[in-house]
Amino acid sequence: MSTGAWSLAAAALLVAFGIWAGARMYSAHSALQSHHGVPAPAGEASPPNAGDLAYTDAAPESPDRGDAFPRPKIPDRLPQFSLESSAGKATPIASFGGKSLIINFWATWCAPCRSEIPLLQTLHAEWAGRDVTVVGIAVDHRDPVLAFAQRYKIGYPLLIGEQDALDAAAAFGLESPVFPFTVFTDRRGEVVALFIGELHRPQAELILSEVQNLNKDLVQLPEARRAIAEGLSALAQKRPG
Repeated sequence: MSTGAWSLAAAALLVAFGIWAGARMYSAHSALQSHHGVPAPAGEASPPNAGDLAYTDAAPESPDRGDAFPRPKIPDRLPQFSLESSAGKATPIASFGGKSLIINFWATWCAPCRSEIPLLQTLHAEWAGRDVTVVGIAVDHRDPVLAFAQRYKIGYPLLIGEQDALDAAAAFGLESPVFPFTVFTDRRGEVVALFIGELHRPQAELILSEVQNLNKDLVQLPEARRAIAEGLSALAQKRPG
């Protein structure tokens, strides 16, 4: 990506970065109706294409991007919504206020979602002492989510919903969401980054390092977003072979 394009991306309100497992988009609405979803390949996501990087409202249209990827209008701050917890209690997302959040939207029928859960477990444990919390939002039917969470001993908080969870996803600009996607916020509730696709440790650590810089007032939000965009671009160039 050219320097000019990155400047445009840095000026945008949010960095959005996509890694698609097999580069296939599917509709959560249809998935909930069928309960099975469209199969997605398990294992590591494919390396990103250049057209997957940093597309935001301020970024120019890419002729290679086509209509395969959504163009989210991402909010400045964490939208307010409430979903049921694993215990069946209505839980507002604001109840996690004062912490940086890693909000992961997923479903039990989504193979890449299942693949990234061990990483989310690790991040939740490693970053808890730095006031970072993982919150999983299962856009799925309640019974399979509870069975899955028990089987795999998911230790971070889970919120569960069907249409109401889809509405929460839409509040982040993804009315027809691709799963998984992960939202990173700072302690002030500002949305720092939205990562679409299966999350891996290098990308997570890059974004979290900038979240911590924001929390310590070492950088301003535009600088953090620019650093994330440039760092993710560099990671994308490190392709095998």
